[in-house]
Amino acid sequence: MKTRTLHIAKLIVMVWGLSAAMVSAEDIESIEKQDNQLEDITVSATRAEKPLYKIPAAIGVVDKNDIGLGKQRIGLDESLVRIPGMFMQNRYNFAQSLKISIRGFGARANFGTRGIKLYQDGIPLTTVDGQGGIEDIDLNSINRIEVMRGPASSLYGSSSGGVIHFFTGDEDDVEPYVESNVSLGEYQSKIGNIKTGGQIDKLSYFLNLSHLDVTGYRSHSRARNTKFNSKFKYKIDDTADFTTIFTAYDAPQADDPGGINQQQVDDDRRSARDRNVAFNAGEDIDQQKLGFTYRKQITPNQELTLRNYYVMRNFVGLIPVAASGYIEFERFQFGGGAQYSILSDLFGHNNRTIIGFDVDSQEDDRQRYENNSGFQGAQVLNQLEQGDSLGIYIRNELALTDNFELSLGLRYDKVDLEVDDVFLGDGDQSAELNFEELSPMAGVSWAINPGTNIYANISSVFETPTFTELANVAAGGFANVSAQKAWNYEIGVKGYVNPRFNYALAVFHIDVEDEIINIVNIGGRSFFNNADTTRNGVEATVSFIPVAGVNMLMSYTFSDFTFDNFPASECDVSTCVGNDLPGLPEHNFYTELAYTHPSGFFSSIDFQYVSNMYVDNSNTAQNRPYGVSNLRAGYIKTMGDLEISPYMGINNLFDEEYIGNVRINAFGSRYFEPAPEFNVYAGLNVRYLY
Repeated sequence: MKTRTLHIAKLIVMVWGLSAAMVSAEDIESIEKQDNQLEDITVSATRAEKPLYKIPAAIGVVDKNDIGLGKQRIGLDESLVRIPGMFMQNRYNFAQSLKISIRGFGARANFGTRGIKLYQDGIPLTTVDGQGGIEDIDLNSINRIEVMRGPASSLYGSSSGGVIHFFTGDEDDVEPYVESNVSLGEYQSKIGNIKTGGQIDKLSYFLNLSHLDVTGYRSHSRARNTKFNSKFKYKIDDTADFTTIFTAYDAPQADDPGGINQQQVDDDRRSARDRNVAFNAGEDIDQQKLGFTYRKQITPNQELTLRNYYVMRNFVGLIPVAASGYIEFERFQFGGGAQYSILSDLFGHNNRTIIGFDVDSQEDDRQRYENNSGFQGAQVLNQLEQGDSLGIYIRNELALTDNFELSLGLRYDKVDLEVDDVFLGDGDQSAELNFEELSPMAGVSWAINPGTNIYANISSVFETPTFTELANVAAGGFANVSAQKAWNYEIGVKGYVNPRFNYALAVFHIDVEDEIINIVNIGGRSFFNNADTTRNGVEATVSFIPVAGVNMLMSYTFSDFTFDNFPASECDVSTCVGNDLPGLPEHNFYTELAYTHPSGFFSSIDFQYVSNMYVDNSNTAQNRPYGVSNLRAGYIKTMGDLEISPYMGINNLFDEEYIGNVRINAFGSRYFEPAPEFNVYAGLNVRYLY
């Protein structure tokens, strides 16, 4: 099987190479005349639009083609893998969601996203206690993704070791259209969507409906979900607009095959953990989100933004634990904020000041029951969880010269977490924790010439434990896990050599105090404590156009993350201090070669190398290194108002046997979730302008 696969792969690569050679002299001339692309990229990562290369921080941008062109669109890692400093796992386990790490923040999560702030069109996807969810993000709706790497609490408050902002819908003034996409793949993968967008007078609109149904590579890994995304923007006048977004997510089935040990991987990669099957591990989610944003350009130099949102979420989750493995909660989350920015002259220098506040609230009605072989048993927990936060921030950007800018920021946050124990049969375990933090930052940006910008920054971040991380493994109650605090010291350079070559390099050192760490995993449920860590890293990326129509990107991340201190009650200090943080590779390299031809043909091939990484705090077990390639190709044919685009792709081109996700400190050494082998998908996209 593997020999046949390699022959097929080599043939496909040869075809790709021949097609890439079909470049005319006119194509090359058009590329030579292109303007510099880096200067055209404007981002809003600092809560105000600004050219990417002028911001004293590491920021990556992924555009619409990188997200969707010819891709299967199962997980965000398909597009975000190109950004250095990020490491993602778990695309194929929908019950656990994609695990995202930025500079080590978020690596401890066995489900959901921790330590990273998530936004969609200005509306937070992260709760007050720091739990992030991207299940309802629909890749068919995303137009652009911005990633801010490194601590950003001075702007975004708690749990912002990195920030990911998703922008949905179309650009303004889009000609009305309807578009549909259907793809089929191995493991009975069926993905389809239909969307429409356009503009009617002062109203621009976007609506998208998607459905996914996949049996999965491993046993007990089927997933079904439906997503609806909509966005309406009304232009009140030339200075003001009002935007409404509404999303709905229904996922009645997301089975969890669980982690298995190395021997089970060797015996049968596609097997599920027996207990996960016996207890029907998985989840069922129903969620709706409504958000409003009002923007007013008061004067050419003054802008006001107001936002308000509401989230309703119903969750049922089953884990392979009999005593408390059936979980239900209903969540109501709401909040809002305001921001005012002004451009002014300060002592003869251009100056921008941003002032704002965020208010957020989270109410969870949580119950736990016995898991009787997948059915609800007797109740063992009933509690009301309340989280409230207030954040006030200010940022100032002062141009000391035409080429040198100083940025300063400060934010005050107050976060209150409270648990009201309603189930008193085992005693009253009600508790309350309060956190108050000041988060400063300072950065400088120096354009030493039109194509080179050097920057440096000192930034901070704090992170409260989530409600689930406050569980006490010994008493089953409320543990006093401290808030995590970190300081980031960073220098970098970014710019371009010529209109066809740009680059970015960042070097950082992070001191983390009271890092929230996974100390033990019992039957699928994790428990946590605090430790101190040091993180040193290098992030580099280059992209260039060697010839017309061919685009090449390379990114590399070096991570040296170690424990400085460790709770003696959880591990022999002499054993764990100095160890590497589990779940993170030392080396992570990615490269992609993409080609487009004026005839409409497009193709790309990519490769990712991930070095070995430890899977437990004591560094006694590790995941093997791996290298994975993927290939995509398609054709875009335009016939008047109709555009048809068939495409196909191969995941794991060279049939690598690798682990798609590791479960840190898993009980019974069940660390591993194997990823699919060589597999193929194909699809058709149709777009009609009307």
